[in-house]
Amino acid sequence: MGSVETLAKYRFQRALEDLAAAKEMLSGGMYKPSLNRSYYSIFHAMRAITALEGFDCSKHSGVIAYFNQNFIKTGIFAKETSKIIKNASIMREQSDYSDFVRPNRVVFLNYCT
Repeated sequence: MGSVETLAKYRFQRALEDLAAAKEMLSGGMYKPSLNRSYYSIFHAMRAITALEGFDCSKHSGVIAYFNQNFIKTGIFAKETSKIIKNASIMREQSDYSDFVRPNRVVFLNYCT
């Protein structure tokens, strides 16, 4: 089995790959899959960071809660980061699971800020 650092690097690489895919999809006007990949880029980056502390959770909400508690509330990351994570999660869930959700470029860019 690999080290914690190896796991964190692997997860961060996944985050970078998802981010690249999200950018490509966004430039092609594919907003729903871009929202999905954007969220997973954030999620895998959080999991890379939390892996360094030996934390893992099978639930997205658990990873987000741990990250907020240990990295945002402590000031390691800016408070605005929590808003971005929350918005990304909401938009991804709506886009993936709700019928007739058709995000456009304006919606997509608003969720990022």
